[in-house]
Amino acid sequence: MKILLLGGSGFVGRNVALHLTDNGIPFKSSSRKAGVDLRNLEEAKQLFASVRPDIVINCAAHVGSLNYVTENAANVMLDNTRMIVNMYEAMAASNPGGIIINPIANCAYPAKADTFKEDNWWDGHLHRSVLSYGSTKRLIWSVGESFSMQFGLRSISLLVPNMYGPFDSTDPNKAHALTALISKFVKAEKQSQREIEIWGTGVAIREWLYAPDFARIVSMILKNPGMVGLSEPINIAQNFGLSIRELVQLINGHFSNKFTIRWNHDMPDGAPKKVMDDTQFKKVFKGFEFTPFEKGVESTIQYYNSIYPY
Repeated sequence: MKILLLGGSGFVGRNVALHLTDNGIPFKSSSRKAGVDLRNLEEAKQLFASVRPDIVINCAAHVGSLNYVTENAANVMLDNTRMIVNMYEAMAASNPGGIIINPIANCAYPAKADTFKEDNWWDGHLHRSVLSYGSTKRLIWSVGESFSMQFGLRSISLLVPNMYGPFDSTDPNKAHALTALISKFVKAEKQSQREIEIWGTGVAIREWLYAPDFARIVSMILKNPGMVGLSEPINIAQNFGLSIRELVQLINGHFSNKFTIRWNHDMPDGAPKKVMDDTQFKKVFKGFEFTPFEKGVESTIQYYNSIYPY
């Protein structure tokens, strides 16, 4: 079985690559940093023709904070659209009988939703703050279904909450929300700051997924891609969320509550609540144990301490 990991040098991709390597699962990694730009169809076709993958793990994306995907909305939408379409066209040309595993960010759920259930993920408009990125996550499912109808190419769609963990960006405007918070606290301690500015009001509630846990789930699928329950999009879910204020308090506690928090209400909060129903997840991934949240946060703090200065 030939495995191709796209976006292998990015945040989620590096976590997947580390897990596959540690478990002796051979794979080919590719990324823009490694010299392949998926926005270019010919480069994508050349990559897929050389590897002829049976399974593609698609961690390639142009993404950033709420502020970033708003300020760069057109570029984010165009880049992700091109990567998605080119990936499927290249896969269909090289191995139409293969499988593409797609993490789909839960910003693809409608803005009006409270608890996210798979059957309802198209039932309404996206929140405007994530329109540029969320619309391409819906697109990836539509493209996958279209290529399935014509070529028989199979897609596995994993609806994921906000991820955190090692290897995320050190730029707070590019990093995922929780890792951006953690990196900000680590930097503040290193620079002997007493006050930390946090974007938004802190009232938004989010569910969080430790990126190494996502890698473990991908590994389970690689070992049994025919497992029942993967023919439709499925939440990678724990049905539990925390407000940004609660997160900040928790992180500050790891630093002995030494920082004064200043909330910047001029920055957007995004959708008020994003918590995912875990009913289907428990049926498909029976017995899977997520990393305890406190342990994941501590591990992420250790990572950012290890790479400082940044």
